[in-house]
Amino acid sequence: MTTYAIGDLQGCYDELQALLKHINYQPDSDHLWFVGDIVNRGPKSLACLRFVKQLCEQGKADMVLGNHDFHLLAAYSGLDKFTSKSDTLRDILEADDVDELMDWLRLQPLMVTHSFYHAVMVHAGIPPQWSISEARNYAQEVHNQLAQPNWQDFIAKKLFGSEPREWDNSLAGDDRLRYIVNAFARMRFCTANGKLEFKLKNAPKDSDSKYQPWFVFPKRRNKDYEIFFGHWSTLGAIDAYHIHSTDTGCLWGGKMTAYALDSKQRFTIDCEQQCKPKLKKKKSL
Repeated sequence: MTTYAIGDLQGCYDELQALLKHINYQPDSDHLWFVGDIVNRGPKSLACLRFVKQLCEQGKADMVLGNHDFHLLAAYSGLDKFTSKSDTLRDILEADDVDELMDWLRLQPLMVTHSFYHAVMVHAGIPPQWSISEARNYAQEVHNQLAQPNWQDFIAKKLFGSEPREWDNSLAGDDRLRYIVNAFARMRFCTANGKLEFKLKNAPKDSDSKYQPWFVFPKRRNKDYEIFFGHWSTLGAIDAYHIHSTDTGCLWGGKMTAYALDSKQRFTIDCEQQCKPKLKKKKSL
């Protein structure tokens, strides 16, 4: 039995199937970890979501919620403010089983812990000031909220936004939950104390900036576990600092990655350009 952590799918279903064939995936014995962003921007979001849901319900996979998965929940809940022309969620929203899919998706966790290895999976990261135990508890707070009957009101009216950017144990209510979701699902750069910076999205360059990748701080309190995450396609493949990045840019014509926790091996396939969103041609001057 092997556990494979698989990077962001974002609707690239055909590439996922090719990757599973490449690693000789054995559904009766292997277990898959999906790091979130199952949907959006790629061409087959509905197929990806149905496939991952089926595996999770069969006990053959786990997934965590990513920012694009929250985006889908928001679109389903009637929030149009953050929709984009590059979104590819219509096939899901118009599917006959959309209610069943959304009721399942909203109950997926923000963090998964391996049953044998000292390893956890999140979508974006864990702030340096949180221990694994604390992070697990904070993730559960959001899970509890999404399990409530009024979950759509929480998604549509209270979840989205970039404030507060700094964590404080005294944070309460919507502010507390919003920071937790932003840390798990959107974070790339932060300060040593966990102040979030969302504008920086490229690979890190300035080693003197107070905003650094969340995993590089020497006093980070969650280094006792290996952390698997996606979200940061420009970061590339990194297996250092007790972290493993798995989003290697399939959506952008890069690669799709599976990391075998048991053998500590990376497996990748090249991804076709059809997954890349079509860009508008610049008008000639």
